[in-house]
Amino acid sequence: MKVHEYQAKEILGKYGVAVQPGEVAESVDAAVASAERMAAEGVALFVVKAQIHAGGRGKGGGVKLAKNVDEVKEKAEAILDMQLVTPQTGPEGQKVRKILVTAAEDIAHEYYIGVTLDRARGQNVIMASTEGGVEIEEVAEATPEKIVKVYVDPAVGLRSFQAVEVASRLGFEGAAFKQTIKFVRALYMAYEESDATIAEINPLVLTNDGRVVALDAKINLDDNAMYRQPDLAEMRDEHEEDPLEIEAGKHDLNYIKLDGNVGCMVNGAGLAMGTMDLIKLAGGEPANFLDVGGTANAQTVEAGFRIILSDPNVEAILVNIFGGIVRCDRVARGIVEAAKNVDITVPLIVRLQGTNAEEGMAILRESDVELESAIILQEAADKVTSALRK
Repeated sequence: MKVHEYQAKEILGKYGVAVQPGEVAESVDAAVASAERMAAEGVALFVVKAQIHAGGRGKGGGVKLAKNVDEVKEKAEAILDMQLVTPQTGPEGQKVRKILVTAAEDIAHEYYIGVTLDRARGQNVIMASTEGGVEIEEVAEATPEKIVKVYVDPAVGLRSFQAVEVASRLGFEGAAFKQTIKFVRALYMAYEESDATIAEINPLVLTNDGRVVALDAKINLDDNAMYRQPDLAEMRDEHEEDPLEIEAGKHDLNYIKLDGNVGCMVNGAGLAMGTMDLIKLAGGEPANFLDVGGTANAQTVEAGFRIILSDPNVEAILVNIFGGIVRCDRVARGIVEAAKNVDITVPLIVRLQGTNAEEGMAILRESDVELESAIILQEAADKVTSALRK
């Protein structure tokens, strides 16, 4: 689950991470009121930042400098309700519904720091670089030697010397060195205790008056852990998510929209990936990833068909089920029942293998559902692409 920058800063601040303060606004008037309060406290230069779940906001015109309160109004009017296109949103962009108003900082240097899981090593990793303000992927490609990596055994936790190592290798000295050690400890604690999959600061800045501050913040939270993070779960912004993915979640379906024309209904993530690969190799393009899981029934299958067919790009559907936990005859009955309530207007190819596969195919043959059956996966993929060419 992604959260906005202002929410990430709120989470980090609770753990003692030094973050740049700001006020979130959903209207131009609210943004102006925020700027007026800051001006009364001595702020002379402002930054107005779009709040969407995507990076590269500055490149798309979603981060603007304002020299006074009047300019805050001007910039807020320009950013609010705009369809912000960044390298991470795709060409369709994302509508800006909230902005963050902050004071501009007098920056001496920008850094990058983040915490995530290195699955290959089975350890958390703190990554840091003196090349802040730049996408870390660009740094890794152009100057990998400038990335500091410190691995932390989650069973042991962050040790003091590891925080010292990060601060030292970034070149901090004096009071800033001590601040950075404290910053690293607090950031790691926030990452672990909030069940984050990544906690990233870009840029982390050293100001000209010697402060070490998170100017921006990104936190992604583990969906599977939200049952124990009810306060954080409330930060979910459904405006930033695909409506079909939200609908799928209501039916305990794992759905991810893609750009192709073949709808996929599969049980199990591994089988889903293999199915999409074979569709691609056969000349088709997967339109989605849809995992109905091991408890598929008539209701979930019907919901799956509705969601797949809600995508106007879908020109054929492949149902590929391996009966392990779920029985194929149960899925077959689900397809028959779903077809009574959902108008399946595109070619349907069904492959059932595993537990009660023969019984399942018999149910489908005896039904009025118009479909083609397949036994091996390659055959199923070929039939899908053949149907697309008709």
